[in-house]
Amino acid sequence: MAVVEAPSWHRGVFDFPNPVNDYAARSTAGLVIALAIASIAVNQPWLYGILALGFVLRVAGGPRYSPFGRLAVHVIVPKIWQKSKIVPGPPKRFAQTIGLVFSGTAFALSLAGLGLAAQIVVGLLIVAAFLEFAFGLCLGCIGFGLLQRAGIIPESVCEACNNFGR
Repeated sequence: MAVVEAPSWHRGVFDFPNPVNDYAARSTAGLVIALAIASIAVNQPWLYGILALGFVLRVAGGPRYSPFGRLAVHVIVPKIWQKSKIVPGPPKRFAQTIGLVFSGTAFALSLAGLGLAAQIVVGLLIVAAFLEFAFGLCLGCIGFGLLQRAGIIPESVCEACNNFGR
């Protein structure tokens, strides 16, 4: 039985799109890399806060509330990538949540005066974002699949993901 997606105007306030265009996710990762590098270079709490806020917005509603997400979906993908690869949304939301944990941790560390620790955490975030951007390798998505296979994330969360890695 095919699942019919509700029109975007009918989605709930905090619904994450499902499915998503993988190239939009990769584009967003590229933008995150640029901001994360700037955050490390400037090493100020306000910039780590902006990085974390972007993840909050993407976790809350995908590209709907995120300037990076909107730029990726409406400009970068149609004008630069000009292609589509449809993938399930729940693993991408999980990956954004992991990014939020990392960027939020960096923000808290920076507020606490631990700038070097914040830079290291954001450096790890850059590695994950680079793998997504350059190779389409989503570490958060892999983690989602492993947690789903272990029964920690119910199969009902993402039925399209049930065969991941099998």
